[in-house]
Amino acid sequence: MVAQPSTAMAVDSKRKMAVAGARLLALDGLRGLTVFLMLLVNNLALQDATPDQLMHAPFGGVTLADLVFPWFLFCMGAAIPYAASSFDKQKLSLWRRLARIFRRTSLIFLLGLFLTSALARTPVFALGVLQLIALAYCLAALFYLISPRPAFLLAVAAGLLVGYWAAIRFVPIPGAGPGIFEEDRNLLLHLNKTYLEPLGLRGLLSTIPTAALALLGAIVAQMLKTGGKNPREGERPTPSAEAPYPRSPGFWQFLVAHRPLPQLLLLGGAMTLLGYLWSLNVPFSKTFWTPPYILFSAGLATLLIGAFYVLFDLGRWKWLAFPFLVFGSNALLAYILPILFKVWVLQGWTVSLNGARVSLQQAWLNWHVAQSGVVVGGWTYTLLYILAWWLVFWWFYARKIFFRV
Repeated sequence: MVAQPSTAMAVDSKRKMAVAGARLLALDGLRGLTVFLMLLVNNLALQDATPDQLMHAPFGGVTLADLVFPWFLFCMGAAIPYAASSFDKQKLSLWRRLARIFRRTSLIFLLGLFLTSALARTPVFALGVLQLIALAYCLAALFYLISPRPAFLLAVAAGLLVGYWAAIRFVPIPGAGPGIFEEDRNLLLHLNKTYLEPLGLRGLLSTIPTAALALLGAIVAQMLKTGGKNPREGERPTPSAEAPYPRSPGFWQFLVAHRPLPQLLLLGGAMTLLGYLWSLNVPFSKTFWTPPYILFSAGLATLLIGAFYVLFDLGRWKWLAFPFLVFGSNALLAYILPILFKVWVLQGWTVSLNGARVSLQQAWLNWHVAQSGVVVGGWTYTLLYILAWWLVFWWFYARKIFFRV
């Protein structure tokens, strides 16, 4: 008589056979949430009734609206380990890996120039959102190519942030002296106006802290991808409906059984706290991407990924991830298309309203406000706009059409 393996042994065997390095719902969930928040913040029409958290904070503060761009960068960095795994599977040489990185950088940068020019309605060479993302990605990907070890990546990110902070605090501003960091008077502003703005490169120095932010995203993705182990130790099996992770009876046992979780909680909590404490020395600033702002944003993103990891990847709440996955699976396109549609169609086309020519956007908003008032009408206008785009990207998602560069 042949002995049958126990259920626990069978499950463990299936876990070992699972495909290593598969994408996690937690990462795509955060990417989709970021796209949703971006559409929400960029299309609010509540006038004076806009909640403070959905407006950009004044110098020295941080609101939910200020977290959208850094979370987008963080998610971009989180994709780097998966791209590296693809390079490994294809057994690409160093030169081909470099070519892929520079190709992606160039394409994102050119898309950014196209979008910036479309918004200005004239050809413009400047550093906008996508251009900064491209440059930050390039630096982070090159560092990751040197070594994927989290300790190395963390050391590089820390070095970039500390160096940036040291320049702010100790490099003197001509005619003013060192250590001055005010909204309208600081070293970064001086360098931008004096040297970079005439070349169309205003904001180029922000590549330094944003590359650090992308590296922090890569570290978090690497932790999840390898199950909290060193990358050279191998990647963790991916949970699935057929081979879920075994449930532990207690909270601490649960953390022990799922090794990345305590690491995410510790890293996320530490970055959030350190970012807040650092802001007592150098203020939060989205405009200048100060190190406290970088750490605080990355810490909250890490904690969110930890929560999504429990809910979507380990728990019974995978269905909650679906609305986010629709946006997250086409994040770059979900950033570009709504902006172009808004500028070229909603704001570019006009209709006659009460004897005057107004844009489609204004006419649609006026109708909602007339029907339901400023607050309810404004929310209806915004949420219907987001829903319309969600349906567009659901169509893409259902047909497995994904825009990649």
